[in-house]
Amino acid sequence: MESRTETHCPYCAFQCGMTLVREETADGPRLTVHSRDFPTNRGGLCRKGWTAADLLTSPERLTTPLMRDRKDGPLRPVLWDAALDRIAGTIRATQEAHGPAAVGVFGGGGMTNEKSYALGKFARVGLGTPNIDYNGRFCMASAAAAGIKAFGLDRGLPFPLEDIEKADVILLVGGNPAESLPVMMQYFEEQKRRGGRLIVVDPRLTPTAALASLHLQITPGTDGALGNGLLNVLIQQGHLDLDYIARRTTGFDEVRRTVAAYWPDRVERITGIPATRITEAARMLGTAKSVMILTARGPEQQSSGVDNTLSFINLALALGQVGKPHGGFGTLTGQGNGQGGREHGQKADQLPGYRKLDNPEHRAHAAAIWGVEESSLPMPGLSACELLAALGRADPELPSIRVLLVMASNIAVSAPDVSRVQRGLRALDLLVVSDIFLSETAAMADIVLPISQWAEEEGTMTNMEGRVQLRRRATCQPDGVRTDLQVIKAIADRLGRGAYFSDDPRAVFEELRRASAGGVADYAGITWERVATEDGVFWPCPDTGHAGTPRLFAESFPTPNGKARFNPVNHRASAEEPDQFYPLYLTTGRVLSQYQSGAQTRRVAALTDAEPGAFVEIHPGMARNHGIRNGDRVRLVTRRGDATLTARLVTTIRMDTVFVPFHWGGEGCANLLTNPALDPVSRIPEFKVCAVRVERADATLRH
Repeated sequence: MESRTETHCPYCAFQCGMTLVREETADGPRLTVHSRDFPTNRGGLCRKGWTAADLLTSPERLTTPLMRDRKDGPLRPVLWDAALDRIAGTIRATQEAHGPAAVGVFGGGGMTNEKSYALGKFARVGLGTPNIDYNGRFCMASAAAAGIKAFGLDRGLPFPLEDIEKADVILLVGGNPAESLPVMMQYFEEQKRRGGRLIVVDPRLTPTAALASLHLQITPGTDGALGNGLLNVLIQQGHLDLDYIARRTTGFDEVRRTVAAYWPDRVERITGIPATRITEAARMLGTAKSVMILTARGPEQQSSGVDNTLSFINLALALGQVGKPHGGFGTLTGQGNGQGGREHGQKADQLPGYRKLDNPEHRAHAAAIWGVEESSLPMPGLSACELLAALGRADPELPSIRVLLVMASNIAVSAPDVSRVQRGLRALDLLVVSDIFLSETAAMADIVLPISQWAEEEGTMTNMEGRVQLRRRATCQPDGVRTDLQVIKAIADRLGRGAYFSDDPRAVFEELRRASAGGVADYAGITWERVATEDGVFWPCPDTGHAGTPRLFAESFPTPNGKARFNPVNHRASAEEPDQFYPLYLTTGRVLSQYQSGAQTRRVAALTDAEPGAFVEIHPGMARNHGIRNGDRVRLVTRRGDATLTARLVTTIRMDTVFVPFHWGGEGCANLLTNPALDPVSRIPEFKVCAVRVERADATLRH
């Protein structure tokens, strides 16, 4: 007997459509992935998608709660009631002794919209704590903040994916979709086939950059200077859309004055990109009819991430491209629900629908939907890195988190300066982790709760283009496993707040629709039935008669005067520049066969065989200086710690830069090295650049 379920991949924000086939065999159910002609992926899947069903039958799957009787004791199986009773009892005692804010919540960008919404509500209504944030703060925060400043709205792509292949010129800054979003490459390849040109800005000649008409091999941490330099040349060449600037924007004169100081020769000295190439790129952008500018984590995961992003938004506005078909500005979202996960309340300062927690009108709206007094809602709390810095803190003058609940995040691998985070996790009175597997974070927990995964539950996801999609249930969850919504409801019940919560995803989505109504990210007109029959619905969608909004900004911007805002920005050096002790740049990123912290993909044999362990890319010229050969074990050292990895010698990276993928824990964990310096606006950490030195692993370690 066979059943077929149309659903979506559990990994990246492309959210490819797929069909999951379930066959009953003598050994039990067998699940396989088949292609599906969905509008985004058009039948394509990457190797992670094709092997996604392996997660459902993994022998490492957790199926019973685990608990330690003491901090130094082992995790042992317990009944659900014992685990939940201890969680609720510890929360209650902690908040009575230290206040509501002593309990923190850390979520993830891979959760469905329903779970993201419920977790945000649970923090504010169930726990009364201001301290909730999520791992999306590690990736999308700078682009979100820049989009709100410039456009009044944050949506990764404010146009459908199909626009990419019709753009005359695309400028892609700090992104490598060939490995991070591989199915997306069909759009870039079609754009090239149609005669379009692609400019890629990256310190590495990645597989994506190899496809480009022009590769600008930038010095890490100098993206904002490049954005200003390109605009300087466009002004000098007379390639601006002055009518668009006058009618649809404000603030250009100040930007014009700022970028006057970024002439090509100066920008070459800052970025390492030859002035002739900067001028060539500007000419390509300025003479094209339709121009699309896309940023990704390269410029965004920096302590100047918002300013970097704004410099490229300024370019798109000056060219008059934002809001026009087949052009404009967008950013490539990474996590599966990186878009929806940041819209409905997981961020420390946010309420559903992209409302703000410190806005009285917004607070009143949410309180009315939730049936609570507005005064009972906490004000904004600590952002992700600040929350993690407060774990187990002993200083009575500073905020301290004593109990932490973690859902859908592996912070013991994914957080910057991860050794410090791990020390904080160990110092907690109670760490509770909900997970599918015993991830590195779950292995440190006092209580581990086994939860269902992608094909065992229903819910909606919002992909990078703002398309709300339905992930359907295709198989039953194992005995002993519960959904995240059931966990939230069960803890709320024990805290006497259960009446405010439901564990039915459809009921939660109906409440989300009401809570988001009238907000920037308005889901009021989106129903599960519409999502299923229309291949997804684009927000904003204010009522059921509305068709949804695939393209934003065609006529106006959601700002007080309806116009977009130019924002003057100046190049700032990275928080940590190379010096005589740490002479190289370190940058981090993804590889094709792994995903995020690897908690899922490292448990799929085909993916592990393709990329089995952590490595560092080093230019052969730099390797010779250190006596390093291909395949040698090497040690990278920064001011925060050291990591030991396998050397991979490549000519595709700058001589002054090394690259480490961030998918592994242990001694090869990239985030043992990274800098937690934060952007002052987005509070994103500086994953993309820090100072590092390289040593042979058998050399004496010197700090």
